Amino acid sequence: MPIIKSAKKAIRGSLRKKAFNDRQRHAMKDVIKKIEKTAKTDKKEAQKLLSSAFAIIDKTAKKGVIKKNNAARKKSRLSKLVKST
Repeated sequence: MPIIKSAKKAIRGSLRKKAFNDRQRHAMKDVIKKIEKTAKTDKKEAQKLLSSAFAIIDKTAKKGVIKKNNAARKKSRLSKLVKST
């Protein structure tokens, strides 16, 4: 446990940042899972959800929760999943 006052403050800040990052990451993962589930049954519906998923993934990358290439890879895999067959 931290003893110094500034270390205690740093922990509080990092916990706030972690909560924010976890919310962003969770929202992104939820929309990705939703598209993957929908793509198995209805490709047209999954195609409609794709733009909202791209927006969430881009916001997550912009805010530094995930890296730019990670976001690009996720978007590429989703679009490939929705397009195929």
